Amino acid sequence: MNIKTGDILEMKKPHPCGKPDNKKFEVLRIGMDIKIKCLACGHEVMLPRSKVEKNIRKILSAE
Repeated sequence: MNIKTGDILEMKKPHPCGKPDNKKFEVLRIGMDIKIKCLACGHEVMLPRSKVEKNIRKILSAE
């Protein structure tokens, strides 16, 4: 999967913060693990690459 730093990911499940638009996350770091930030509340989460790739619905490029 072609994920770059700065991309916005729309996930299948929302972040439990409960704020509107909480399915969108920004990619902060890429490696074995991927660090993403919830665009609704700003919470940062580091997850294994396989779990992130499985839960992506759509990739919105950084442009």
